[in-house]
Amino acid sequence: MTHSHPIRTFRFAAVPPALFALLAAFLLMLPAPLAAQNAYRIGPGDVLKIEVIEDSTLNRSVLVTPDGQFTFPLAGAIQAGGRTLGAVQSDLVQQLSPSFSNPPTVFVSLERLAAPPLDLPEEADTITVFVLGEAAKSGRLELEPGTTLLQAFAEMGGFSDFAALKRVQLRRKDPATGIERVYALNYNAIMQGRSPNGSVTMQDGDVILVPTRRLFE
Repeated sequence: MTHSHPIRTFRFAAVPPALFALLAAFLLMLPAPLAAQNAYRIGPGDVLKIEVIEDSTLNRSVLVTPDGQFTFPLAGAIQAGGRTLGAVQSDLVQQLSPSFSNPPTVFVSLERLAAPPLDLPEEADTITVFVLGEAAKSGRLELEPGTTLLQAFAEMGGFSDFAALKRVQLRRKDPATGIERVYALNYNAIMQGRSPNGSVTMQDGDVILVPTRRLFE
Protein backbone atom coordinates (compact mmCIF):
# COMPACT_ATOMS: atom_id res chain seq x y z
CA MET A 1 0.00 0.00 0.00
CA THR A 2 1.47 3.30 -1.10
CA HIS A 3 1.17 6.28 1.15
CA SER A 4 1.20 9.66 -0.40
CA HIS A 5 2.84 12.45 1.49
CA PRO A 6 1.33 15.86 1.35
CA ILE A 7 3.52 18.40 -0.39
CA ARG A 8 4.78 20.90 2.08
CA THR A 9 5.14 24.47 1.02
CA PHE A 10 7.44 26.94 2.72
CA ARG A 11 6.54 30.56 3.02
CA PHE A 12 9.19 33.15 3.63
CA ALA A 13 8.29 36.08 5.74
CA ALA A 14 8.36 39.26 3.77
CA VAL A 15 11.08 41.71 4.70
CA PRO A 16 9.49 44.71 6.37
CA PRO A 17 9.88 47.81 4.19
CA ALA A 18 11.62 49.71 7.00
CA LEU A 19 14.23 46.97 7.40
CA PHE A 20 14.76 46.81 3.64
CA ALA A 21 15.26 50.58 3.48
CA LEU A 22 17.75 50.41 6.36
CA LEU A 23 19.70 47.63 4.60
CA ALA A 24 19.76 49.61 1.35
CA ALA A 25 20.99 52.71 3.17
CA PHE A 26 23.75 50.68 4.82
CA LEU A 27 24.91 49.36 1.45
CA LEU A 28 24.97 52.87 0.05
CA MET A 29 27.10 54.02 2.95
CA LEU A 30 29.83 51.51 2.14
CA PRO A 31 32.81 53.36 0.67
CA ALA A 32 32.77 52.85 -3.09
CA PRO A 33 36.44 53.58 -3.70
CA LEU A 34 37.50 51.03 -1.11
CA ALA A 35 40.49 49.86 -3.15
CA ALA A 36 41.66 53.43 -3.52
CA GLN A 37 41.42 54.00 0.23
CA ASN A 38 43.39 50.82 0.92
CA ALA A 39 46.18 52.00 -1.39
CA TYR A 40 46.18 55.59 -0.11
CA ARG A 41 49.21 56.70 1.87
CA ILE A 42 48.26 58.81 4.88
CA GLY A 43 49.78 62.26 5.13
CA PRO A 44 50.07 64.99 7.76
CA GLY A 45 46.86 66.95 8.16
CA ASP A 46 44.61 64.03 7.17
CA VAL A 47 41.72 63.22 9.50
CA LEU A 48 41.10 59.54 10.22
CA LYS A 49 37.88 58.03 11.55
CA ILE A 50 38.49 55.17 14.00
CA GLU A 51 35.78 52.82 15.28
CA VAL A 52 36.20 50.09 17.88
CA ILE A 53 33.23 47.71 17.76
CA GLU A 54 33.74 46.36 21.27
CA ASP A 55 33.87 49.79 22.91
CA SER A 56 32.07 52.64 21.16
CA THR A 57 33.40 55.16 23.69
CA LEU A 58 36.72 54.90 21.89
CA ASN A 59 35.24 55.91 18.54
CA ARG A 60 36.61 59.23 17.36
CA SER A 61 38.19 61.25 14.57
CA VAL A 62 41.91 61.93 14.89
CA LEU A 63 44.17 64.44 13.16
CA VAL A 64 47.52 63.28 11.82
CA THR A 65 50.10 65.76 13.10
CA PRO A 66 52.98 67.21 11.04
CA ASP A 67 55.29 64.46 12.32
CA GLY A 68 52.88 61.85 10.90
CA GLN A 69 51.49 60.60 14.21
CA PHE A 70 48.26 60.67 16.20
CA THR A 71 47.40 59.56 19.73
CA PHE A 72 44.62 57.16 20.65
CA PRO A 73 43.30 56.11 24.06
CA LEU A 74 44.82 52.88 25.41
CA ALA A 75 47.15 52.76 22.38
CA GLY A 76 49.33 55.85 22.76
CA ALA A 77 51.14 57.35 19.79
CA ILE A 78 50.54 55.65 16.44
CA GLN A 79 52.70 56.32 13.38
CA ALA A 80 50.44 56.95 10.37
CA GLY A 81 52.36 59.17 7.95
CA GLY A 82 53.31 57.37 4.75
CA ARG A 83 51.39 54.23 5.70
CA THR A 84 48.14 52.70 4.50
CA LEU A 85 44.88 52.62 6.44
CA GLY A 86 45.16 48.85 6.77
CA ALA A 87 48.61 49.09 8.33
CA VAL A 88 47.41 51.64 10.88
CA GLN A 89 44.38 49.50 11.61
CA SER A 90 46.62 46.49 12.34
CA ASP A 91 48.77 48.59 14.67
CA LEU A 92 45.71 49.74 16.60
CA VAL A 93 44.45 46.19 17.02
CA GLN A 94 47.84 45.14 18.36
CA GLN A 95 48.13 48.09 20.74
CA LEU A 96 44.55 47.78 22.02
CA SER A 97 44.54 43.98 22.46
CA PRO A 98 46.02 43.99 26.01
CA SER A 99 43.01 46.03 27.14
CA PHE A 100 40.46 43.50 25.82
CA SER A 101 39.84 39.83 26.50
CA ASN A 102 40.01 39.18 22.76
CA PRO A 103 41.61 41.28 19.98
CA PRO A 104 39.15 44.07 19.25
CA THR A 105 37.55 44.76 15.89
CA VAL A 106 38.89 48.09 14.65
CA PHE A 107 37.93 50.02 11.52
CA VAL A 108 40.08 52.89 10.23
CA SER A 109 38.86 55.05 7.34
CA LEU A 110 39.85 58.34 5.77
CA GLU A 111 37.39 61.00 6.93
CA ARG A 112 38.99 64.07 5.41
CA LEU A 113 42.06 64.86 3.36
CA ALA A 114 44.52 67.45 4.55
CA ALA A 115 43.61 70.99 3.53
CA PRO A 116 45.63 72.23 0.55
CA PRO A 117 48.46 74.58 1.46
CA LEU A 118 47.80 78.27 1.35
CA ASP A 119 48.99 80.02 -1.77
CA LEU A 120 52.30 81.64 -1.04
CA PRO A 121 52.92 85.08 -2.47
CA GLU A 122 54.72 84.80 -5.76
CA GLU A 123 58.06 86.42 -6.19
CA ALA A 124 57.83 89.78 -7.89
CA ASP A 125 58.45 89.68 -11.63
CA THR A 126 60.06 93.10 -11.54
CA ILE A 127 61.61 95.59 -9.14
CA THR A 128 60.96 99.32 -9.21
CA VAL A 129 63.85 101.79 -9.39
CA PHE A 130 63.47 105.57 -9.51
CA VAL A 131 65.74 107.85 -11.54
CA LEU A 132 66.06 111.56 -10.74
CA GLY A 133 68.09 114.38 -12.24
CA GLU A 134 70.20 114.53 -15.37
CA ALA A 135 69.32 111.18 -16.90
CA ALA A 136 68.22 110.62 -20.48
CA LYS A 137 65.08 108.94 -19.14
CA SER A 138 64.13 109.87 -15.60
CA GLY A 139 61.20 108.59 -13.58
CA ARG A 140 60.19 105.06 -12.75
CA LEU A 141 62.02 102.02 -14.13
CA GLU A 142 60.66 98.48 -13.97
CA LEU A 143 63.65 96.13 -13.96
CA GLU A 144 64.10 92.39 -13.74
CA PRO A 145 65.38 91.06 -10.40
CA GLY A 146 69.15 90.71 -10.57
CA THR A 147 69.66 93.78 -12.75
CA THR A 148 73.03 95.43 -12.05
CA LEU A 149 73.69 99.14 -11.65
CA LEU A 150 75.43 99.33 -15.01
CA GLN A 151 72.45 97.66 -16.66
CA ALA A 152 70.16 100.16 -14.94
CA PHE A 153 72.23 103.00 -16.44
CA ALA A 154 71.60 101.44 -19.86
CA GLU A 155 67.85 101.11 -19.15
CA MET A 156 67.60 104.81 -18.35
CA GLY A 157 69.30 105.65 -21.64
CA GLY A 158 72.48 107.09 -20.17
CA PHE A 159 72.88 110.71 -19.06
CA SER A 160 72.16 114.19 -20.33
CA ASP A 161 74.93 116.59 -21.37
CA PHE A 162 74.65 118.33 -18.00
CA ALA A 163 75.15 115.24 -15.81
CA ALA A 164 77.83 115.26 -13.11
CA LEU A 165 79.10 111.77 -13.94
CA LYS A 166 81.57 111.67 -11.04
CA ARG A 167 78.89 112.43 -8.43
CA VAL A 168 76.09 109.99 -9.26
CA GLN A 169 74.31 108.74 -6.15
CA LEU A 170 72.59 105.47 -5.31
CA ARG A 171 70.13 105.96 -2.45
CA ARG A 172 68.96 102.79 -0.75
CA LYS A 173 66.63 102.48 2.25
CA ASP A 174 67.05 99.58 4.67
CA PRO A 175 63.57 97.93 4.82
CA ALA A 176 64.21 96.75 8.39
CA THR A 177 65.29 100.07 9.92
CA GLY A 178 64.00 102.60 7.40
CA ILE A 179 67.43 104.26 7.35
CA GLU A 180 68.56 105.53 3.97
CA ARG A 181 72.16 105.15 2.90
CA VAL A 182 73.77 107.16 0.12
CA TYR A 183 76.46 105.57 -2.06
CA ALA A 184 78.69 107.87 -4.15
CA LEU A 185 79.31 106.54 -7.65
CA ASN A 186 81.82 107.64 -10.25
CA TYR A 187 80.42 106.65 -13.63
CA ASN A 188 83.69 107.32 -15.43
CA ALA A 189 85.61 105.08 -13.01
CA ILE A 190 83.01 102.34 -13.48
CA MET A 191 83.33 102.50 -17.26
CA GLN A 192 87.13 102.42 -17.02
CA GLY A 193 87.05 99.36 -14.79
CA ARG A 194 88.49 101.21 -11.80
CA SER A 195 85.36 100.74 -9.68
CA PRO A 196 83.43 97.54 -8.97
CA ASN A 197 80.19 99.40 -8.27
CA GLY A 198 78.82 98.68 -11.73
CA SER A 199 78.11 95.09 -10.71
CA VAL A 200 76.02 96.08 -7.66
CA THR A 201 72.59 94.41 -7.86
CA MET A 202 69.67 96.78 -7.83
CA GLN A 203 66.98 96.41 -5.17
CA ASP A 204 63.32 97.33 -5.17
CA GLY A 205 62.88 100.99 -4.21
CA ASP A 206 66.44 102.09 -5.10
CA VAL A 207 66.85 105.69 -6.24
CA ILE A 208 69.51 106.81 -8.74
CA LEU A 209 70.19 110.51 -8.43
CA VAL A 210 72.21 112.24 -11.15
CA PRO A 211 73.24 115.78 -10.07
CA THR A 212 73.70 118.67 -12.48
CA ARG A 213 77.29 119.36 -13.47
CA ARG A 214 78.80 122.50 -11.96
CA LEU A 215 80.55 125.17 -13.96
CA PHE A 216 84.05 124.02 -15.02
CA GLU A 217 83.29 120.51 -13.68
